[in-house]
Amino acid sequence: MIARRRTLLRAALLLATTATLAACGTLDTAKAVLLNQVSFTPAQLQAQLDKHYPRQYDQLGGLVTLSVMNPQVAIPPDSTRLHLDFDIGIEGLGMRSDRPAGHIALTSGLRYDPRSNALYMEEPTLESAELPLLGGRMNATGRDLINGWLRDYARAEPVYRLDAETREKLGERRIAGTLIRNQRVVIELDR
Repeated sequence: MIARRRTLLRAALLLATTATLAACGTLDTAKAVLLNQVSFTPAQLQAQLDKHYPRQYDQLGGLVTLSVMNPQVAIPPDSTRLHLDFDIGIEGLGMRSDRPAGHIALTSGLRYDPRSNALYMEEPTLESAELPLLGGRMNATGRDLINGWLRDYARAEPVYRLDAETREKLGERRIAGTLIRNQRVVIELDR
């Protein structure tokens, strides 16, 4: 009798483990909802950004247009911030925006917006700017251009938008917070 119970218990555990593994195998493991979180890799963020660039932004009251192109996403080891690099072009002031006129690098935290189901930059910081056409150094005009774009971008442009499949897996669960850890973006869910 005891041997039969052990056999049934082992069979039940094996069946439960197999069902769990089978269910996990059908999910995209990079996006799967596991233990109250969803995570994304820099490559996933990069793939979505690549679809939306180059972009143009009017600045200085429409006097110039800033073209932002070639986004590059990274999360360095032990970093809690997303690193983004962009090439920029400037249309106006005798310049053309169809080719890079410089390069900017920034870091940012991320916030989740439930209305748009998207991740946006949170407290972005300009790390460096190279603008050879403006004398190689950041002058007041260049700083105004970049900071104006950065404010607008952080407020209105998502870095990553959750796809329908991920939103479906989340169901009615609410987002508790967003953080960057172990070279991944992690969206934590309420329990």
